[in-house]
Amino acid sequence: MERIKLYAKAKINPALDVVERLENGYHNLEMIMQSINLSDIITISKTFTNDIVINTNVYWLPTDSKNLVYKTAKYLKENYNIKYGINIKLTKSIPICAGLAGGSTDCAATLIGMRKLFRLPISNEELLKIGQDFGADVPFCIKRGTYLAKGIGEKLFPLNPFPHCYILIAKPNISISTSSVFKNLDLSNIKERPDIEKIIYYLEKQDIEGISENLCNVLETVSIKKYPIIADIKNCMLNSGALGSLMSGSGSAVFGIFKQKKTAAIAKRNLEYKLNIKELFITKPFNV
Repeated sequence: MERIKLYAKAKINPALDVVERLENGYHNLEMIMQSINLSDIITISKTFTNDIVINTNVYWLPTDSKNLVYKTAKYLKENYNIKYGINIKLTKSIPICAGLAGGSTDCAATLIGMRKLFRLPISNEELLKIGQDFGADVPFCIKRGTYLAKGIGEKLFPLNPFPHCYILIAKPNISISTSSVFKNLDLSNIKERPDIEKIIYYLEKQDIEGISENLCNVLETVSIKKYPIIADIKNCMLNSGALGSLMSGSGSAVFGIFKQKKTAAIAKRNLEYKLNIKELFITKPFNV
């Protein structure tokens, strides 16, 4: 095998709660994470140089040591004595700085792909540990599907798969710093927290209406205050027939859940014309 192609799946958070701020600056979280079919494409090839070369369709994206895919490839090459050069083509479709785990899922796909391509002696458990060092969302992006995540996001517990539905992703023309959102989060002033047990119950019942009615993300208290367009997108989705709508992660992407593709398409058109949203995607849950 000289080349391998992988699809790196984005994620959404139907529920995200911040339990406490830890002494090390991180936060103790409790959230539900769901993979979706919106994907970046990672193509990894062996070369007969000694270089790591990243090519991407996003002209302003760094392709050197500032890029997480580059860092991942460099780590594996150095620590597992890979003699080949590595060429990675990164075709981005997942919006960047959106709360959809675009960087983490690209890192996860690089780990999986290089292990297979170079036949590296890395167990599944070791792969998750390596991934965690690159980012708290990476272990989930390796596993994919529907999970309850705790800790900083690295403690994963499998849940019943997400029911069939259509998911509309809308990314406004803003980029939100995750660290800034957490820094400005006032835990003492959160009035509404997700009922995660209730969502898990509705997952078990495969009740998409029940899930959609209980979507909740405490980070919205920070992001919406600074960027009201997030609330505008949510309202437009709900007024266009979404069963529920929520900001994903720390934002700025918002997702809406729809029973019918036609309704999602109408909402997509409304967002485009009423709010001038350019990055819009209709997708589905991805269940392993």
